[in-house]
Amino acid sequence: MQDRLVSPGVSEEEQFIEGSLRPHRLSEYIGQDKIKGNLSILLEAARRRNEPVDHILLYGPPGLGKTTLCNIIAAEMGVNLRTTSGPAIEHAGDLASILTTLQPGEVLFIDEIHRLARPVEERLYSAMEDFALDVMIGKGPSAKSLRLTLPPFTVVGATTRVGSLTAPLRDRFGAIYRMEYYDAASLNKIVGRSARILKVAAEQEGIAEIAGRARGTPRIVNRLLKRVRDYVQVKSDGVITRDLARAALDAMEVDEIGLDQTDRHMLLTIIQKFNGGPVGLDTLAASTSEDSETIEDVYEPYLLQLGFIARTPRGRIAMRAAYEHLGLTTPGGESGSTSWTTP
Repeated sequence: MQDRLVSPGVSEEEQFIEGSLRPHRLSEYIGQDKIKGNLSILLEAARRRNEPVDHILLYGPPGLGKTTLCNIIAAEMGVNLRTTSGPAIEHAGDLASILTTLQPGEVLFIDEIHRLARPVEERLYSAMEDFALDVMIGKGPSAKSLRLTLPPFTVVGATTRVGSLTAPLRDRFGAIYRMEYYDAASLNKIVGRSARILKVAAEQEGIAEIAGRARGTPRIVNRLLKRVRDYVQVKSDGVITRDLARAALDAMEVDEIGLDQTDRHMLLTIIQKFNGGPVGLDTLAASTSEDSETIEDVYEPYLLQLGFIARTPRGRIAMRAAYEHLGLTTPGGESGSTSWTTP
């Protein structure tokens, strides 16, 4: 998944550069206007009361800025940020060691919070609600429960699968925000800002060409910008124009709406191997040599957003828009202008 140019995940090599492009204040953050408005009120109210901000849950597809928003929350509150992830907290003792070292008001960011083990999650309940941690001392009949008081702190959870969260955990978040795909105007602003930071000359038409192929995702738009920058520095004078951006992205097999060869392969698998569907997720995963969770979390959200596929009780089906984009004969008998073959 990380090898794809349009993957919303981030590789270790990208983390440093991505960090330099991230906004550090809410006023610098582009897009997600509804969340920004509600979050600014939440933060200002907490500052006026001199209290930690309420626990916050951010959910949505990867690459939309959940980690960036968490960093901004800590910066706006003037506190330190502690970062971990659901899979990294394997035992309740791991959680206890993190919580007992938190300072008053600090923000604890838990990425992939839906992957917390059940014993860890249950230990987190009292910590979030009562700022207390119950510790068992000893074993057997002589075991005693000791309650440790924790300083007030804020948990910011991030997940791509909010439906996988248990109701008790979800109910302990005072603010829940859904991250949406970005519109073209916001992505244009992000590309322009990143180009200035990277000191890349870019015409507005070139910026728009990159933004239009970024799948509504800031992480992808920044990656495309860096690859187009490489192309124009080698092939031209280093200025990103519309024609050069188009040529670069075509060479990288990212089409005009941001689909790459992997997306097209999945759509063609549904259409050609399974007659348009329905096809079950596990069967589709086996046919495309992809992990079912990767298909569900990474590939499908954008294809669903485009209306190219639909989820039904019997499985995934390809919609008319997918046939038309690929130039294939639709179920109604209409045909497009392009012939595609399965890779």
